[in-house]
Amino acid sequence: MQESTNIPLDAETKVTERPADHESELRLWLRLLTCTTLIEGEVRRRLRQEFDVTLPRFDLMAQLDKAPGGMTLGELSQRMMVSNGNVTGLSERLVALGLLDRRQSRSDRRAQLVSLTPEGRRVFRAMARAHEGWIAEIFSQLSPADIDALMRLLARTKASAREAIAEEPSR
Repeated sequence: MQESTNIPLDAETKVTERPADHESELRLWLRLLTCTTLIEGEVRRRLRQEFDVTLPRFDLMAQLDKAPGGMTLGELSQRMMVSNGNVTGLSERLVALGLLDRRQSRSDRRAQLVSLTPEGRRVFRAMARAHEGWIAEIFSQLSPADIDALMRLLARTKASAREAIAEEPSR
């Protein structure tokens, strides 16, 4: 009896069933998306399991770890590419947990600055060390040469995407 796995069929795998229906660029897009989805899902699972934290909370804390003086909620929103409301909700929960400090900006009384508390910095750095190990584990089957080649190709991909977006007349 053949053992079946319970792995969901991803979009890239579905495309291989009818390759003539899709251009190579579409297959590339689906492969990139599949890789991103797999890796992000595993990172989310591990953050939740090992630290009882969500990926958005981790991402917000990562931004603040780079800015010891703090950032406004608007700056965080721009860097994380999410709405101000999302950042407000995330930061309120982290303030309640004692991981963030919130204070009024000296230069703009309407803006609030948030920064990691000493406990927040300690907690984030423990998560960041684990995160770095997880990523190394996920990419452990790639040689340094493979990683260098992917980095070069992805840099070209990013530049191509930016150029195509810049040429779009509606932008």
